[in-house]
Amino acid sequence: MPLIKIIKTYRNVIAICDEDLLGKRFEEGDFQLDVKESFFKGEKKEESELIKIIQRMFAEDATFNIVGEESIKIAMKIGIISEDDVQTIQGVPFALKLL
Repeated sequence: MPLIKIIKTYRNVIAICDEDLLGKRFEEGDFQLDVKESFFKGEKKEESELIKIIQRMFAEDATFNIVGEESIKIAMKIGIISEDDVQTIQGVPFALKLL
């Protein structure tokens, strides 16, 4: 189940990750993906609720950090990211979306 955290700044930052990836670090060559609890640990949300939050934040020009297969699929399903936005490190998909 995905976790979502809204970090309030001058521009909201939305951190979304698959729960099973929380606290893990992935490395590949010179790149690393650190799914830190301090950044990504948020509330568990069902897909329908997560979609509503993402759509609301998208309309407010938020920035999105998305990690994990389930989270990426949901973001792609509602069109805030495309296949071209997704990269992987050690097979873990992630996307950064700046609006």
